[in-house]
Amino acid sequence: MSLWLASTRSGYSQFTPSTKRISVGDPERYSARTTDVRADDTAHRIAGDHRRQLSRDLILDTAIQLVDQGGLHHLNMRRLGTACGVEAMALYRYVSGRDDLLNGIVDRMMETLHADHLRTRDAEDGWQDFMVRVADNVRKAAHAHPQLFPLIATNPPREPWVRPPLRSLRWLDTFLDTLIAHDFDDESAASAYRSFTTFLLGHLLLEVAGADVRSDTVNLDGYEHLKRLKATLSRDRSTDDFDDDLEQLLARIDSTGPTTEQ
Repeated sequence: MSLWLASTRSGYSQFTPSTKRISVGDPERYSARTTDVRADDTAHRIAGDHRRQLSRDLILDTAIQLVDQGGLHHLNMRRLGTACGVEAMALYRYVSGRDDLLNGIVDRMMETLHADHLRTRDAEDGWQDFMVRVADNVRKAAHAHPQLFPLIATNPPREPWVRPPLRSLRWLDTFLDTLIAHDFDDESAASAYRSFTTFLLGHLLLEVAGADVRSDTVNLDGYEHLKRLKATLSRDRSTDDFDDDLEQLLARIDSTGPTTEQ
């Protein structure tokens, strides 16, 4: 990472993303039934933490907890009702079904991310500061919710021109407003949005997908190049690669974006 990018980040706290992924059950050690029992236990434990009145926000926050701890495939209305301390049928007053629930989870995470951005932004930030801050916050969220980030990436957006992971109308408007306020014209601001979201999606999907992959389980006999380069290929350069590619992206946007001298 260059001194420029480091100085851009110096105005706010750095995070250290965790690559630890919490899952319920190990398929090599436990049966599907044992895994289901553990998922049910997780739902009962979460229920003990809730003291608020049932609401859509409570249901969505609880669903996020369940997925973080047990995986998306263990999320169902029965477990979610248990975790909320109610019967499953009581949930349908607030969510119409699984599709509405999944869309709500994505929207809830985007709202939280946007609120965090508004809380930490600085009026003196330039557009580069803004994009570095957003990139770091989205990466932090992806590593905090590795089971859910693929849902953010793949769940169909409400409009085809709203791109994940900054996939809410509020996020898109904030992004465009920030760049236009720094002398981007409409076309260059839209182009920057497309490039920035493509960068985030590519990097972060790879990072969360590789968080739980086990090494030393593949027979490399007959693959001499892979044997020789395995240690090099296995080296975790995700943070360095993210920073380097982000800096190159910002330099490219700077060369074509702002229409006046900053």
